Amino acid sequence: MAERNTETAERRATSPLWLFPAALFYYELVFRLFTAGHIFRWGTLLSLGYCCAWGGICHVLCTLSRSPRRNRRATIILLVLAAIPYGVEDFLYWQFQVYYSLNTIVNGAGDMLTGFTGDVFRLIFSGGGLLRLVLYLAPGVGYGLLSARPGPARIGGRQRAVALVKALAVLVICRLVVGMSPELSLVHGERYTFPAAVEQFGLLTGVGLDARESLFGRATFQAVDAPAAATASPAPEQTPAPEYAPNMLALPLDDATADGAIQDVNRYVASLQPSKQNAFTGLFKGKNLIFITAEAFSPYCIDADLTPTLYRLATKGVQFTDYYQPAGAGTTGGEYQNLFGLLPVDGGGSFSELVEDTGAVTIAGYLTQEGYYGKAFHNNTYTYYDRNVTHKRLGYSDGYMGYGNGMEAYVQDQWPQSDDEMISGTLPTYVDRQPFSVYYMTVSGHNGYTYLTNAMTRKHWNEVLDLPCSDTIKGYLAANLDLEAAMGHLVEQLEQRGIADDTVICLTADHFPYGLDGGAGLGAQPYLEELYGCEVNNEFDRDRSCWILWCGSLEEQDPIVVDEPTSSLDILPTLCNLFGVSFDSRLMPGRDVFSDTEALVFDWYSWKTAYGYYISSEQKFYPTVDEASLPAGYVENMTTVVANKVNYCKAVLDTDYYHYLFGQ
Repeated sequence: MAERNTETAERRATSPLWLFPAALFYYELVFRLFTAGHIFRWGTLLSLGYCCAWGGICHVLCTLSRSPRRNRRATIILLVLAAIPYGVEDFLYWQFQVYYSLNTIVNGAGDMLTGFTGDVFRLIFSGGGLLRLVLYLAPGVGYGLLSARPGPARIGGRQRAVALVKALAVLVICRLVVGMSPELSLVHGERYTFPAAVEQFGLLTGVGLDARESLFGRATFQAVDAPAAATASPAPEQTPAPEYAPNMLALPLDDATADGAIQDVNRYVASLQPSKQNAFTGLFKGKNLIFITAEAFSPYCIDADLTPTLYRLATKGVQFTDYYQPAGAGTTGGEYQNLFGLLPVDGGGSFSELVEDTGAVTIAGYLTQEGYYGKAFHNNTYTYYDRNVTHKRLGYSDGYMGYGNGMEAYVQDQWPQSDDEMISGTLPTYVDRQPFSVYYMTVSGHNGYTYLTNAMTRKHWNEVLDLPCSDTIKGYLAANLDLEAAMGHLVEQLEQRGIADDTVICLTADHFPYGLDGGAGLGAQPYLEELYGCEVNNEFDRDRSCWILWCGSLEEQDPIVVDEPTSSLDILPTLCNLFGVSFDSRLMPGRDVFSDTEALVFDWYSWKTAYGYYISSEQKFYPTVDEASLPAGYVENMTTVVANKVNYCKAVLDTDYYHYLFGQ
């Protein structure tokens, strides 16, 4: 009888089996509500299944001790710990409007806390931030206050085994359900992306898949059955064009002694057709280059009256009418795309991984080999995103300067710092050292576009005061007017020194202005839509951006218009061609926009060509031409082409491929 009473007491003391599944699913619902803006869809049911499985395992872990008090403490601790990734990811999405992978969070966490302390506290102690904290802490705190003492009892070995078997059975069922859907199978497997995994399976499973990819992922390449190149309409018969040489180098692609993964990449690269030189090859040979990645810049900042210099540069140089800046890893991801021409498949860690051992496969590196003086500049904290390490290895001969290792001599200590002060102050340090190649990462356009919190918004507020738009948009435009001032002074100085015709300005953004809408997802971004003047329903609507490519020598010529889809991945091969450097186009997923290679923009597995665009989350193609003009198997073919390009971007990092090809 005594034994029976003890067993009954222990059963009563044991935390209910449903506690952790319910808590995890609750976290998923709260997270989905704040990020995606909705709760119930197909992915919600999968989230429930995975939460039941992992919750069962958590239940077992919290009933291992013979001491009910220890089990109770373990339950409270695990409930709170389980809430942390949801809270962190939620706040990051609120700030940056993208789901950040583990690598991105790990590499940027310290910088976020030290570099943007004001933004962090602003979010946490706002009404929305406090509400999030309360909701995510509720299960742990609630259990601690309401649960019976002394706590969960230790369950027997047979009970643990049964609970584990049930949890594993639920995992198997979830995996079988995923396997029944081609779309879900691709996201779970060969076409995994962290954002898609979070959307389809929930954050818990997304983090698990991200860890799997980081530890065991290996890029694979599929054969392309249909021709990769096509044109929207057959070209009329013309006089035969001159025969141009291919853009390729002598690479060890048939190296039988290389590692197996390297051989896979070698075979893929060898299977590609290199682009050819063309009538624009060497157009900028020997000219100076000023390369600018502008924080949160967009074409909607440009106005003939408000920003006359930016308007001049955008209309008097090469005109890109359909340009995109894919957003996937914040500022460092945008820089990575602009400089290396690769998709940041490892999030914020991609930059550090690529430059750690490989040196610089950048336009800076190529120009340095030709005797250019070079330097990289940034007007915010020089250590942010480890730029004090990565930006010294971009190929610029004189390294890197940010605020803290020299830039403080030129810019004031305010937030955000002035682009005008940075560019005007540093210009004299290199302008007489021709040919030069310099890089600027600006910060004046950083989010937080209010009069009280943004020094650049305050500085230029009177210039936007009478514009017919909301104060949020006025604040954004005002912040970007400091970039306009910087470009005005830059062009003025180039012209006064007589070198405008010998200097190229390449300017683009790092990402769309995600700070306008405080964490809202696609289809619910009123300020972004106000700025754009149209609805924003997919990534191509959101990421439409601006690429300025100007040289004083172009102003007297007929406009050069590129009206095919282009993106930040096209910048590197295009600059290599224009500056006439020796490069291998097969190593670059983007294209020289003046080549005969088919125009292709891709953001992970979504893509756009002259024929239309494909949204991977919907597995749907939206044609922009008569569907009858599509080549047979075109959508399937391009989807495979894009998957191979994404896998190549992964393989470059996973195999240290550039180090293998080029050494230090």
